[in-house]
Amino acid sequence: MLASIIASGLAAGAIYALVGVTYNTMFSTSRVMSFTAGQLAMLGGVFGSMFTLKMGMPLLIGFILTLVACAIIGVITEFVAVRPVLKSLDQHLYVLSTLALALMIQQVAAIKWGTEPQPFPRLIGWGSGVWDEKFWLPVAACAITIAGLEYLYRRTLVGRAFLAIAEDNFAARALGLPERNLRVASYALAGIIGGVAGFSGGELLLAFFANGALLNFYGFVPVALGGLGNNRGAVIGGLVLGLFQQAANFLVGGIFSSVAVFALFIVVLLARPQGLFGFSTARRV
Repeated sequence: MLASIIASGLAAGAIYALVGVTYNTMFSTSRVMSFTAGQLAMLGGVFGSMFTLKMGMPLLIGFILTLVACAIIGVITEFVAVRPVLKSLDQHLYVLSTLALALMIQQVAAIKWGTEPQPFPRLIGWGSGVWDEKFWLPVAACAITIAGLEYLYRRTLVGRAFLAIAEDNFAARALGLPERNLRVASYALAGIIGGVAGFSGGELLLAFFANGALLNFYGFVPVALGGLGNNRGAVIGGLVLGLFQQAANFLVGGIFSSVAVFALFIVVLLARPQGLFGFSTARRV
Protein backbone atom coordinates (compact mmCIF):
# COMPACT_ATOMS: atom_id res chain seq x y z
CA MET A 1 0.00 0.00 0.00
CA LEU A 2 2.79 2.43 0.85
CA ALA A 3 4.50 1.71 -2.47
CA SER A 4 1.24 2.38 -4.29
CA ILE A 5 0.76 5.70 -2.48
CA ILE A 6 4.32 6.78 -3.31
CA ALA A 7 4.07 5.73 -6.97
CA SER A 8 0.73 7.41 -7.61
CA GLY A 9 1.71 10.43 -5.51
CA LEU A 10 4.92 11.04 -7.43
CA ALA A 11 3.13 10.57 -10.77
CA ALA A 12 0.33 13.00 -9.90
CA GLY A 13 2.85 15.39 -8.34
CA ALA A 14 4.96 15.39 -11.50
CA ILE A 15 1.90 16.35 -13.55
CA TYR A 16 1.04 19.13 -11.11
CA ALA A 17 4.65 20.31 -11.21
CA LEU A 18 4.60 20.53 -15.01
CA VAL A 19 1.41 22.57 -14.89
CA GLY A 20 3.08 24.80 -12.31
CA VAL A 21 6.05 25.26 -14.65
CA THR A 22 3.55 26.14 -17.39
CA TYR A 23 2.20 28.90 -15.14
CA ASN A 24 5.72 30.15 -14.45
CA THR A 25 6.74 30.13 -18.11
CA MET A 26 3.81 32.33 -19.10
CA PHE A 27 4.27 34.57 -16.08
CA SER A 28 8.00 35.12 -16.61
CA THR A 29 7.67 37.26 -19.74
CA SER A 30 4.28 38.87 -19.17
CA ARG A 31 3.77 39.11 -15.37
CA VAL A 32 0.39 37.54 -16.03
CA MET A 33 -0.92 34.45 -14.23
CA SER A 34 -2.74 32.79 -17.12
CA PHE A 35 -5.45 30.43 -15.94
CA THR A 36 -5.24 28.46 -19.17
CA ALA A 37 -2.32 26.39 -17.85
CA GLY A 38 -4.56 23.54 -16.71
CA GLN A 39 -6.47 23.64 -19.98
CA LEU A 40 -3.23 23.20 -21.93
CA ALA A 41 -2.48 20.05 -19.91
CA MET A 42 -6.04 18.84 -20.47
CA LEU A 43 -5.63 19.37 -24.21
CA GLY A 44 -2.39 17.40 -24.11
CA GLY A 45 -4.42 14.36 -23.08
CA VAL A 46 -7.32 15.06 -25.43
CA PHE A 47 -5.17 15.74 -28.50
CA GLY A 48 -2.93 12.79 -27.66
CA SER A 49 -5.86 10.39 -27.51
CA MET A 50 -7.41 11.88 -30.64
CA PHE A 51 -4.28 11.65 -32.77
CA THR A 52 -3.12 8.23 -31.61
CA LEU A 53 -6.35 6.35 -30.91
CA LYS A 54 -9.10 7.95 -32.98
CA MET A 55 -6.96 8.87 -35.98
CA GLY A 56 -4.57 5.92 -35.66
CA MET A 57 -1.37 7.92 -36.04
CA PRO A 58 2.00 6.54 -34.90
CA LEU A 59 2.91 7.44 -31.35
CA LEU A 60 5.75 9.81 -32.26
CA ILE A 61 3.69 11.66 -34.87
CA GLY A 62 0.77 11.95 -32.44
CA PHE A 63 3.07 13.29 -29.73
CA ILE A 64 4.59 15.92 -32.02
CA LEU A 65 1.19 17.03 -33.33
CA THR A 66 -0.10 17.25 -29.77
CA LEU A 67 2.75 19.57 -28.78
CA VAL A 68 2.25 21.69 -31.91
CA ALA A 69 -1.49 22.01 -31.23
CA CYS A 70 -0.88 22.97 -27.60
CA ALA A 71 1.77 25.49 -28.64
CA ILE A 72 -0.76 27.09 -31.00
CA ILE A 73 -3.29 27.33 -28.15
CA GLY A 74 -0.59 28.95 -26.04
CA VAL A 75 0.07 31.57 -28.73
CA ILE A 76 -3.68 32.19 -29.07
CA THR A 77 -3.79 32.78 -25.31
CA GLU A 78 -1.17 35.50 -25.63
CA PHE A 79 -2.95 37.20 -28.53
CA VAL A 80 -6.52 36.93 -27.22
CA ALA A 81 -6.35 37.04 -23.42
CA VAL A 82 -2.99 38.60 -22.49
CA ARG A 83 -1.90 41.18 -25.05
CA PRO A 84 -5.10 43.30 -24.87
CA VAL A 85 -4.85 43.33 -21.06
CA LEU A 86 -1.22 44.46 -21.07
CA LYS A 87 -2.32 47.56 -22.98
CA SER A 88 -4.91 48.35 -20.32
CA LEU A 89 -4.30 50.55 -17.32
CA ASP A 90 -5.91 47.92 -15.10
CA GLN A 91 -3.72 44.94 -15.91
CA HIS A 92 -5.40 42.80 -13.25
CA LEU A 93 -8.13 42.19 -15.80
CA TYR A 94 -6.04 39.19 -16.89
CA VAL A 95 -7.84 37.24 -14.15
CA LEU A 96 -11.07 37.63 -16.11
CA SER A 97 -9.65 37.39 -19.62
CA THR A 98 -7.58 34.25 -19.10
CA LEU A 99 -10.28 32.60 -17.00
CA ALA A 100 -12.86 33.36 -19.71
CA LEU A 101 -10.61 31.83 -22.36
CA ALA A 102 -10.03 28.79 -20.14
CA LEU A 103 -13.78 28.27 -19.81
CA MET A 104 -14.20 28.63 -23.57
CA ILE A 105 -11.50 26.03 -24.20
CA GLN A 106 -13.14 23.66 -21.73
CA GLN A 107 -16.59 24.04 -23.27
CA VAL A 108 -15.32 23.58 -26.83
CA ALA A 109 -13.46 20.45 -25.71
CA ALA A 110 -16.65 19.15 -24.09
CA ILE A 111 -18.69 19.79 -27.25
CA LYS A 112 -16.18 18.39 -29.72
CA TRP A 113 -14.67 15.61 -27.59
CA GLY A 114 -17.54 14.60 -25.34
CA THR A 115 -18.27 14.83 -21.65
CA GLU A 116 -17.15 11.32 -20.72
CA PRO A 117 -13.55 10.31 -19.97
CA GLN A 118 -11.96 8.71 -23.01
CA PRO A 119 -9.19 6.08 -22.94
CA PHE A 120 -5.57 6.99 -23.52
CA PRO A 121 -3.26 4.54 -25.31
CA ARG A 122 -0.41 2.64 -23.74
CA LEU A 123 2.64 4.58 -24.83
CA ILE A 124 5.54 2.18 -24.32
CA GLY A 125 4.12 -0.90 -22.64
CA TRP A 126 6.80 -1.18 -19.97
CA GLY A 127 6.25 -2.11 -16.34
CA SER A 128 3.43 -3.35 -14.18
CA GLY A 129 2.12 -2.70 -10.69
CA VAL A 130 3.80 0.25 -9.01
CA TRP A 131 6.39 0.26 -11.81
CA ASP A 132 3.76 0.65 -14.50
CA GLU A 133 4.57 3.29 -17.08
CA LYS A 134 1.58 5.43 -16.08
CA PHE A 135 3.42 6.09 -12.80
CA TRP A 136 6.97 6.64 -13.99
CA LEU A 137 6.31 8.36 -17.36
CA PRO A 138 5.09 11.64 -15.79
CA VAL A 139 8.09 11.67 -13.45
CA ALA A 140 10.50 11.05 -16.34
CA ALA A 141 8.75 13.71 -18.47
CA CYS A 142 9.02 16.21 -15.61
CA ALA A 143 12.73 15.51 -15.10
CA ILE A 144 13.51 15.79 -18.83
CA THR A 145 11.47 19.00 -19.14
CA ILE A 146 13.21 20.68 -16.21
CA ALA A 147 16.63 19.62 -17.52
CA GLY A 148 15.72 20.97 -20.96
CA LEU A 149 14.56 24.29 -19.52
CA GLU A 150 17.74 24.63 -17.48
CA TYR A 151 19.79 24.08 -20.62
CA LEU A 152 17.63 26.54 -22.58
CA TYR A 153 17.87 29.28 -19.97
CA ARG A 154 21.55 28.86 -19.12
CA ARG A 155 23.20 27.83 -22.39
CA THR A 156 21.27 29.48 -25.26
CA LEU A 157 20.84 33.09 -26.36
CA VAL A 158 17.08 32.74 -26.58
CA GLY A 159 16.93 31.39 -23.05
CA ARG A 160 19.06 34.24 -21.74
CA ALA A 161 16.76 36.67 -23.51
CA PHE A 162 13.84 35.04 -21.70
CA LEU A 163 15.64 35.56 -18.40
CA ALA A 164 16.38 39.19 -19.25
CA ILE A 165 12.72 39.88 -20.02
CA ALA A 166 11.69 38.10 -16.83
CA GLU A 167 14.15 40.12 -14.74
CA ASP A 168 13.34 43.58 -16.14
CA ASN A 169 11.28 43.90 -19.29
CA PHE A 170 11.79 47.66 -19.51
CA ALA A 171 15.58 47.36 -19.41
CA ALA A 172 15.49 44.42 -21.84
CA ARG A 173 13.36 46.47 -24.24
CA ALA A 174 15.81 49.37 -23.94
CA LEU A 175 18.61 46.99 -24.94
CA GLY A 176 16.73 46.15 -28.13
CA LEU A 177 15.32 42.75 -27.19
CA PRO A 178 12.06 41.97 -29.03
CA GLU A 179 9.84 41.76 -25.96
CA ARG A 180 6.63 40.98 -27.84
CA ASN A 181 8.16 38.18 -29.91
CA LEU A 182 9.79 36.68 -26.84
CA ARG A 183 6.50 36.79 -24.99
CA VAL A 184 4.76 34.97 -27.83
CA ALA A 185 7.57 32.39 -27.88
CA SER A 186 7.27 31.87 -24.11
CA TYR A 187 3.55 31.19 -24.45
CA ALA A 188 4.25 28.69 -27.21
CA LEU A 189 6.84 27.07 -24.93
CA ALA A 190 4.29 27.02 -22.10
CA GLY A 191 1.84 25.28 -24.44
CA ILE A 192 4.44 22.63 -25.18
CA ILE A 193 5.13 22.06 -21.48
CA GLY A 194 1.40 21.79 -20.79
CA GLY A 195 1.09 19.34 -23.68
CA VAL A 196 3.88 17.23 -22.23
CA ALA A 197 2.07 17.19 -18.87
CA GLY A 198 -1.19 16.01 -20.41
CA PHE A 199 0.37 13.51 -22.79
CA SER A 200 2.65 11.90 -20.22
CA GLY A 201 -0.17 11.78 -17.67
CA GLY A 202 -2.83 10.60 -20.09
CA GLU A 203 -2.80 7.01 -18.87
CA LEU A 204 -3.27 8.20 -15.30
CA LEU A 205 -5.84 10.97 -15.85
CA LEU A 206 -7.42 9.76 -19.12
CA ALA A 207 -8.54 12.19 -21.84
CA PHE A 208 -11.24 14.17 -20.08
CA PHE A 209 -12.38 17.76 -20.63
CA ALA A 210 -12.97 18.32 -16.89
CA ASN A 211 -9.27 17.74 -16.15
CA GLY A 212 -8.64 21.35 -17.15
CA ALA A 213 -10.31 22.95 -14.14
CA LEU A 214 -8.82 20.34 -11.81
CA LEU A 215 -5.30 20.88 -13.09
CA ASN A 216 -5.73 24.65 -13.01
CA PHE A 217 -6.03 24.49 -9.24
CA TYR A 218 -3.69 21.62 -8.48
CA GLY A 219 -1.12 23.15 -10.83
CA PHE A 220 -1.38 26.51 -9.10
CA VAL A 221 -0.74 25.07 -5.64
CA PRO A 222 2.91 24.08 -6.46
CA VAL A 223 3.49 27.62 -7.73
CA ALA A 224 2.24 29.02 -4.43
CA LEU A 225 4.18 26.44 -2.43
CA GLY A 226 7.41 26.83 -4.38
CA GLY A 227 7.33 30.55 -5.02
CA LEU A 228 6.09 32.35 -8.10
CA GLY A 229 8.55 32.05 -10.98
CA ASN A 230 10.66 29.38 -9.26
CA ASN A 231 10.55 26.25 -11.43
CA ARG A 232 12.59 24.14 -9.03
CA GLY A 233 10.32 25.17 -6.21
CA ALA A 234 7.30 24.28 -8.36
CA VAL A 235 8.69 20.80 -8.94
CA ILE A 236 9.32 20.22 -5.23
CA GLY A 237 5.94 21.70 -4.37
CA GLY A 238 4.20 19.53 -6.97
CA LEU A 239 5.79 16.31 -5.73
CA VAL A 240 4.98 17.17 -2.12
CA LEU A 241 1.41 17.99 -3.10
CA GLY A 242 1.01 14.72 -5.01
CA LEU A 243 2.29 12.63 -2.11
CA PHE A 244 0.19 14.55 0.39
CA GLN A 245 -2.93 14.20 -1.76
CA GLN A 246 -2.54 10.45 -2.26
CA ALA A 247 -1.84 9.92 1.44
CA ALA A 248 -4.97 11.94 2.27
CA ASN A 249 -6.95 9.84 -0.23
CA PHE A 250 -5.85 6.71 1.60
CA LEU A 251 -6.43 8.07 5.10
CA VAL A 252 -9.66 10.05 4.73
CA GLY A 253 -10.71 9.51 1.11
CA GLY A 254 -13.24 11.24 -1.09
CA ILE A 255 -13.84 14.95 -0.86
CA PHE A 256 -11.96 15.17 2.44
CA SER A 257 -8.66 14.75 0.59
CA SER A 258 -9.44 17.93 -1.36
CA VAL A 259 -10.24 19.67 1.91
CA ALA A 260 -6.84 18.56 3.23
CA VAL A 261 -5.13 20.01 0.14
CA PHE A 262 -6.97 23.32 0.61
CA ALA A 263 -5.97 23.36 4.27
CA LEU A 264 -2.29 22.78 3.38
CA PHE A 265 -2.49 25.52 0.76
CA ILE A 266 -3.95 28.05 3.21
CA VAL A 267 -1.50 27.17 6.00
CA VAL A 268 1.52 27.62 3.73
CA LEU A 269 0.25 30.94 2.36
CA LEU A 270 -0.41 32.21 5.88
CA ALA A 271 3.04 31.17 7.06
CA ARG A 272 4.98 32.21 3.95
CA PRO A 273 2.98 34.30 1.46
CA GLN A 274 5.92 34.26 -0.95
CA GLY A 275 6.07 30.45 -0.95
CA LEU A 276 8.43 28.01 0.71
CA PHE A 277 11.25 28.71 -1.74
CA GLY A 278 10.31 32.23 -2.79
CA PHE A 279 11.75 35.52 -1.65
CA SER A 280 9.84 38.57 -0.54
CA THR A 281 10.44 41.52 -2.83
CA ALA A 282 11.07 45.05 -1.64
CA ARG A 283 8.78 47.74 -3.00
CA ARG A 284 9.86 51.35 -3.33
CA VAL A 285 7.43 53.74 -1.68
